[in-house]
Amino acid sequence: MTTDLNLPVETEALLTPSEVAAMFRVDPKTVTRWAKAGKISAIRTLGGHRRYRESEIRALINGDIPGQREASE
Repeated sequence: MTTDLNLPVETEALLTPSEVAAMFRVDPKTVTRWAKAGKISAIRTLGGHRRYRESEIRALINGDIPGQREASE
C-alpha cells in the first residue's frame, strides 16, 4: 500500500499513550515515563505525539519479550 506520494505506508497498528495505559491499567503519564526511560519504544508523529507499536505492547503483556521482567526482579 502506498500514499499519493508513492511512499510506503506503515501497516503495523500504532497505539496512543491512553490506549497503552488502559491495557496496563496505569496513567498515560506513566507510559510516557516508560518511553523516556527506554523501557518501551515510541514512535513520534509529525506533530510530536508518541505512538507505540501494538505488537510490542502485546508482547510485553504476554511476557514474550525475554529479559524485560527478569531485570525488575
